[in-house]
This record gives sequence, structure tokens and C-alpha cells, in this order.
Amino acid sequence: MTPLPEPFRIRPAMRGDVPILLDLIRGLAEFENLTHQVTATPERLAAALFGDRPAAEAILAEAEGHVVGFALFYTNFSTFLARPGLYLEDLFVKPEFRGRGYGKALLRHLAGIATSRGCGRFEWSVLDWNEAAIRFYRSQGAEVLPDWRICRVTGESLQNLGRNAT
Repeated sequence: MTPLPEPFRIRPAMRGDVPILLDLIRGLAEFENLTHQVTATPERLAAALFGDRPAAEAILAEAEGHVVGFALFYTNFSTFLARPGLYLEDLFVKPEFRGRGYGKALLRHLAGIATSRGCGRFEWSVLDWNEAAIRFYRSQGAEVLPDWRICRVTGESLQNLGRNAT
């Protein structure tokens, strides 16, 4: 792999980056064939990342005068370790910038954040059909856990489950 071009930087996303982040999120959804699931609006994303109680953080990778990728992450918690963890919700590099080390740089940057914050884990999910990503993550030292499945409740099912909660 060739060295990352200069200037290259990874920086925290700012409120003014919301339109760029939404474009990147849509690009990720297109890659994953999930565009029908994207209902994010600029207002909701801005509130989630930069509101009174941020739910997540985002970083942007910039090179060659362009934003080339992003990662969105948040703190979770391991009861077994009694320590916080860092959960990577999304990592995406624009197709025309892949294979240049930007994804690896984003992943390493996040691992640095996790260690500096005293996290016991750095975790994420990967679609089972995305063999290239699985190979990449394994090459970076990640263990793909075969025995775990994601459980998700959304929409009306979430409303029903939460109804009459005590």
C-alpha cells in the first residue's frame, strides 16, 4: 500500500458537516443496498451529534482536498469488564478513495480514542456478505464473533414493546 497522501487528516465532525455526513450515510446505505432504511434528516442528525445530550460522535477523513470517509461511534458498556467500550456504528470510505489506507487510518484513529478513554473493548458489526470488509477487519486484528446475533426492535414493534412500561 502506498503512503497516505499529504495533506491527510482525521478530524472531529462539526455541526456544519451535517450535510456531508448525510451524503456519506446515504453512500453507505447505497453500498449496503439499504437506501430504503435511511430516514435521517439534517435536523435529527445535528441534534443527535451536537445537541444538548449527544448520542454519538463522528470523525471525518480528509485528503486530496475532499472528505473521503467518515466513522460514527458512541460509548457502550461492558458489564463483564465494568468498563466503557467504543462501538463503531458506521465506517465508510467513498468508493473512488478505497484501497489507499483511509479505512485503516480511521480504524486506527478510533482504536486510539478507545485506548485513551480507557475502553475495554472496541466493537462493531459487519454484514455477513461483505467478505472484503471481514478480511480487512481480520487483518487489523479483529475477531469476527460467530455465535452472536444482533437483535433489533424498531418502529411499531418498539412502540408496542415500550407501551405501558413501568
